[in-house]
Amino acid sequence: MTAATDPGFTMTTAPVLAVTGVTKRFPGTVALDDVAFTVRPGEVHALVGENGAGKSTLIKVLTGVYQADEGEIRYLGEPVAFKRPSEAQRAGISTIYQEVNLVPLMSIAGNVFLGREPRTRAGLVDWSRMHAGARELLAGYGITDDVRRPLHALGVGAQQMVALARAVSTDAKVVVMDEPTSSLEPREVEKLFEVLARLHTQGIAVVYVSHRMDELYRVCDSVTVLRDGRVVHSGPLAALPRIELVSLMLGREIRQIREEGVTAFGEEHDVEREPLLRAENLSGMRRLHDVSVTIRPGEVVGLAGLLGSGRSETARAIVGAFPLDGGTVLVAGKPVKRGRIAAAMRAGIALLAEDRKTDGIIPNLSVRENIVLAALPGLSPFGLVRRSKQDRIVRTFMERLRIKASGPDQKVAELSGGNQQKVLLARWLATGPRVLLLDEPTRGIDVGAKAEVQALIDELAREGLGVLLISSELEELVDGADRVVVLRDGSVVGELAGDAITEENVLASIAEGGHDG
Repeated sequence: MTAATDPGFTMTTAPVLAVTGVTKRFPGTVALDDVAFTVRPGEVHALVGENGAGKSTLIKVLTGVYQADEGEIRYLGEPVAFKRPSEAQRAGISTIYQEVNLVPLMSIAGNVFLGREPRTRAGLVDWSRMHAGARELLAGYGITDDVRRPLHALGVGAQQMVALARAVSTDAKVVVMDEPTSSLEPREVEKLFEVLARLHTQGIAVVYVSHRMDELYRVCDSVTVLRDGRVVHSGPLAALPRIELVSLMLGREIRQIREEGVTAFGEEHDVEREPLLRAENLSGMRRLHDVSVTIRPGEVVGLAGLLGSGRSETARAIVGAFPLDGGTVLVAGKPVKRGRIAAAMRAGIALLAEDRKTDGIIPNLSVRENIVLAALPGLSPFGLVRRSKQDRIVRTFMERLRIKASGPDQKVAELSGGNQQKVLLARWLATGPRVLLLDEPTRGIDVGAKAEVQALIDELAREGLGVLLISSELEELVDGADRVVVLRDGSVVGELAGDAITEENVLASIAEGGHDG
């Protein structure tokens, strides 16, 4: 039960957090402009908007990463201006980021109690108390692994649950959740919703950032919509129809975005239908078992399956980043040397990895430098980099992908998650690939940026690229793929095409295997 479903909850409760007139500027841009919203004890308050709308900046202002240029933040009725995140956490405002921000090599228990380890009378870490406390706490989040193991031994979803357990256990009065379900399996999502109900009963407020409409309407009481750094709506979520919420976020219809995306990139090209890529009998590390995938020019092939089914491993194996015991990869009939990323790139294969923080952006470099990084060998004959050609490529892709930035020299770390994703897409498109492997390309981005990325995928296929699309959202595969290959436990258990690509058939294939159509 959340505040929305609790008859004893009243929206007249005094706010635990109140933002008034907050403005934040960066060189060349106003990230937040006179923003105001309030959160009450026990309330789940959705914070939504397109990427670049100001959500991340607002969270960072609330938690002391940034300081507001104007405006006031009141916490528990008193004005505050946190200088660093540790101050906000000590005060009772905890944040769970979309990309887990813990210490991978430290133990699970060490991460839970990082900075507040229980001590013996002699001042030493009381390991037995810490391990027992971590086991008891994590059991309520469905984590039963040995808490002495390093955090990186857990899957991404389990790591996210550890981060959540840590945040809630710090005597928080406000918990900020940034896309908390983006890495979770369905059972973990249900566990998260149980935690939200528990937080409500404890009077803990939640600021919930998500692009998933079903989740928002299931767990959130109120919503604040940001667009271009300004609040365009704030109020009860149940009173706001979904179509109106989407329109507020976008400022236009989704159909218009798709049409803009299609017309922006040129006319449709005729493509040959002979296989462009053949990945045959890929096997390795006991995680892939004779996986075969074929992609033709102009074709979008979806990879479906639960987390751990082998989707990402298949993409990484094709590009040479996953060790194989057997199997072959051919591009236009020519074999690609196994296990060599450089050979795959020369053959025209590019991979947009799932985790843009770890395997993608270089945060301290500019938008320009991140875009041209993979294309530099072709831009620097005799070791000399031609800046004019760089500028032309960067300008082309910033316009083509509608990358929102103050300019090409802005640090990529300052961009929203959706615009960072577009920068990564631009990087690989700048290499002129023939086959594009996209692993969760819309993960963690809002509905507007998602529609733009989907439109771009459609248009790349029209231009003759072969696309492998991995997505945890069945609707994305059903709408965007020409064929869907279904994986389970590292093996192909079904393949669907045409009208047979439905959510029901994909789910049936995942559950039972053997479905072809």
